[in-house]
Amino acid sequence: MTTADLAASRELPRLPWSAASRWRPRPATGVVLLVGLWLFGTGEALLLDARLGNSPWTVLAQGVARHSPLSIGGATFLISLGVLVAWLPLRERPGLGTLSNIIVIALAIDVMLPVLPHPAALAARLAQVAAGILLIGGGSGLYLSAHLGPGPRDGWMTGVRRRTGWPIWAIRTGIEGSALVAGWLLGGDVGVGTALFALLVGPSVAGALRLLVLGARPRPPSAPPERRRDNDVEAEERCAFEPDRLAVEDDQC
Repeated sequence: MTTADLAASRELPRLPWSAASRWRPRPATGVVLLVGLWLFGTGEALLLDARLGNSPWTVLAQGVARHSPLSIGGATFLISLGVLVAWLPLRERPGLGTLSNIIVIALAIDVMLPVLPHPAALAARLAQVAAGILLIGGGSGLYLSAHLGPGPRDGWMTGVRRRTGWPIWAIRTGIEGSALVAGWLLGGDVGVGTALFALLVGPSVAGALRLLVLGARPRPPSAPPERRRDNDVEAEERCAFEPDRLAVEDDQC
């Protein structure tokens, strides 16, 4: 699949490591899935450590928690269930990746957050926000390309993509922006990092998928050397030894 095919297609690209079944991955597919989810969780940890505003879904969970007896974790779980229900009209199917999304990302956040630098300078914190968005986009591209089932939010995105044909960046930006606005109206904490995430995560995911397609595209084979006729080779050898005589007799040299 070329990048032009990706832009026109309503499906996610199938790459050499993509799984045929959402529940029975090959070892290479499982590695791609886990690496992608770990990068995603690390990106979330970078946003948290930057302290400039979390991702829109965490803002929404904060807002729900402030108007209910739920903790932020409980609100996140409830919101995830609601998003999964929204899959039904889109006919999106869960898979091993859907379950792994919940477990691995949470584990990556808990493992990576204590070892991050916790910078004080604003420039360093903004750099962490940018790095976090890039990692989330790259991680999303990897684990989505495994075709083991998307996470709740990504399943919503891919389902809308398949049914409408809208660009991935536009769909993801719309979803994240809606969660951001709803969370802000409910009293969730919003910062510059939240706004940057909502605006840039869609292009980041789409760019990662394009790079994966380019990296997996086979290179055209080099043209084999042209075979020379035996007579031509013989004539060249004769000319090398007897150039003056053969040039007169055969007019070949």
